[in-house]
Parts: sequence; C-alpha cells; structure tokens
Amino acid sequence: MPNRESALVIPIETARLANGLRVVVSPDHSAPVVLVGVYYRIGFRLEPEGRSGFAHLFEHMMFQGSEHAGKMMHIRLVNASGGVLNGSTAYDYTNYYDAVPSNALDRVLWLEADRMRALDVTEENLRNQRDVVKEEVRVNVLNRPYGGFPWLDLPPVAYRRWPNAHNFYGDFDDLDAATLADVRQFFRTYYTPRNAVLVVVGDVTPGEAFRLAERHFGSIAPGPEPPRAEVDEPAPGKERRGVVEEKFGNLHGLAVGYYAPARRAEDWYPFVLADRVLHGGRAARVFRDLVLDRELAVDAEGGLHFPSGDPFDYSGPMLMTTRILHRPDVPSESVLAALDQVTAELADKGPTGGELDEVKAKMKSDYFAALDGGNHIPRFGRMHYLACFALFDDEPELLNTIPGYFTDIPPERVREAATRFLVPANRAIVERRPRLATAGFAGAREQA
Repeated sequence: MPNRESALVIPIETARLANGLRVVVSPDHSAPVVLVGVYYRIGFRLEPEGRSGFAHLFEHMMFQGSEHAGKMMHIRLVNASGGVLNGSTAYDYTNYYDAVPSNALDRVLWLEADRMRALDVTEENLRNQRDVVKEEVRVNVLNRPYGGFPWLDLPPVAYRRWPNAHNFYGDFDDLDAATLADVRQFFRTYYTPRNAVLVVVGDVTPGEAFRLAERHFGSIAPGPEPPRAEVDEPAPGKERRGVVEEKFGNLHGLAVGYYAPARRAEDWYPFVLADRVLHGGRAARVFRDLVLDRELAVDAEGGLHFPSGDPFDYSGPMLMTTRILHRPDVPSESVLAALDQVTAELADKGPTGGELDEVKAKMKSDYFAALDGGNHIPRFGRMHYLACFALFDDEPELLNTIPGYFTDIPPERVREAATRFLVPANRAIVERRPRLATAGFAGAREQA
C-alpha cells in the first residue's frame, strides 16, 4: 500500500465517452495555457508481425492532413495560435500533443478529432513519409556512431517473441512492401476512440473540457477492439549474448540488460530503487565505480526502460540496461567483471540506509520536476503520466499516489530484489565492436 502522507493533491477528473474514449482532465489556472495529449495504445512492440515500423510510420502519417484540415494545416493553425505540437512513438504507445493558449483549446480538439476520424491516407503521403522514415533510420542509426546502441541492439538478443525482439524502426523490406490498403487497415484498427486516451491539462474547467471532448470526439465510431500482441516472455534461464559491429566509433560498447519484474508487481518497486542505486546519475554506483574510481569506462549510464523512457511509461517486458563505452585496450570481459562486482555488492549487502534515503529523495524530486516540465513544455510530464496511468492501468489517479509506493521500502527489500534479479541467468549482453564492416541493417546477432 502507498504511504498516504506522500500522496500529491493534483486535481484529476475523468469521464468516458460512449464510443470508449477515456478523457482525463487536470485543471491548473496558474497560466492561461492548455496542453492536449492524445495517446493511442499502439507502439513499437504492439505492431503486427510483418508490419515492422508501422507504428513509427503512422506517427509521421498523422501530420499529413485530414478530411477538413489539409496538409500542414494542423501545424499552421497551432503555430498561428502561439502554440507548439509534436508526436512520438514508444514501446507501448504513440502520442500527439499540442500546447496552446487556453482560448485555442476548441480549435485544437477539433483538429485532433478530425485526424482521428478521417486521416488523409493517400498514396502520395505514404510514399513521402516512407522515404522520410527510411532517411531517419539512415541518419539516426546506419550512419551514426553507436546508432541504435543499445535500444535496437539488445531486444533481438534478449527476447524470443517477435513483438519484443524485432527492429522497432522497421525493416526496409516491410516498409517498402506496405500498400495503401495495409496502411488504411492499420489506421482503422488502432486509431480509434476505444484505443485512445485524451488528456487536457491547464487553464480549463473539467466541465468545459468534457463538453468540448463530447462535441468533437463523441460522434467518432468506436472502431473494433484491437488485437493485442502476445508480449509475455518466458524466463530466460541462462545468460544470452550477442555482438554488433560498430562502423564509425573507436570505443568499445557493452550493454547489459537485466529482465525486470512485471511493472507494478510486488518486486517491481524495490527493483526500481535498486536500479536507481546503480544508475541514478553520476553519483550512483555504476558511474562512480567504473568511470571515476577504476577508470575502466569512458561513460556508463542506464536504467529501467533506458534510454526510451522511465519506469512509469511502459507496459510489458522491460530491461534494466547498463550502457558502457570503454577504451579498446580494456577487455570487455574486464569491464563486465567490474560491473558484476558492483551489482554483487548490492545483492550481498544492499544499500545503506542513508544511501537509500538519498535515492528516494532524488527519485521524488525527479518525479516532481517531470510533472512540472518535460520537452521544454510546462506540465508536459503531468499530461504524459496521466495518459500512461490511464492507458496502462486504467487509473490516472496513480499520478498522485505512485510516489508513496516507494516511501517505506526498507534496504533489505532492495537487497532481496537485487539478489533475485541481478544474476547472470537473468540478463542479456551485447558487445559493440569497432572497425568492422556492417552489412545492412540486421541489428544484433546472438552468439551460440
């Protein structure tokens, strides 16, 4: 049970439209602005097999115009209102957000509803955005030092189910094979009210927000119940290893991913604290030991859901990942042995009481800071977590109570979580070896 004394009192009201759309409102009248987020439960690992890259492709397609708002009109109208907008794709969701003065709320909700109802999916838009996505892969992965390391490299080694293991950016063959009918079917399946959450944060009353949501979204057909990808993973039972070739960088890379307990399971809370003991910044154990004290690594960072998010914005199997860059004259096995000593000490002795208190305080501080900001937009984190708690837990009120679940966890429970989960049989390892030619975009390969 959460510590009630640690609960926040951020106002939250919710409603569900007849078509299944969940609407979450959090009023805040400190400034005359509103933030609107529409989150769809379709992300990298939820896209169907044979449709790799579709979730990300559709993030781009959603900015190509809709029935009553032509190409670029959504962007122009938000910018003309003095606002900003964007979208992103993650493991378990794709989101779109608009931050505008509060007198533009009606306009923004109309725009978001129009593209949910009738996106302009044309052959020209598909061809253009498919090329944009492929170029993004070339820039961010294929032609960039350590591109995709480790977030694209670890999954094919760590996981056995296709939803978790496939190339999230999308295989070029899958993207090239996509037909207009395929893309339209994807839209009809996943971009529906019953598969979405609408969040409104800022200078608005709940009554007004619900009224406008009903006005603009209420007539949209609920759509079919989307199929759910089978993402559950069997316990690995043994250490898994893979190798990736690095074309551009001279440093060696080592990524170690431990399989985390299920999100919000009993062991998950102390595991999150163990993660923060190891990866909570440059004062945490991994960076301090490997980089500052032993000088084995040039850089070391990581965490649960690293580098894509944090413990609160995913739903499904996840790794606690350590990403290390080290000199070529330092063997990777020596670096791994040093990392093992760090985790073994935590499993053997646990955190000290003072250390755990500092971790909890920093975690709470980071959470508060995230609620107030994010993406350089005030209150972005509040919108984001409300959407995730609504989408994954059907409980947006967790925004106020989730900090309290960590407050009273003693050092012994953190030690027990480290003992249980931070073992070789519960991890995957990928080495990034430099100065080797890479053929195509195949990602990591597992060693026998």
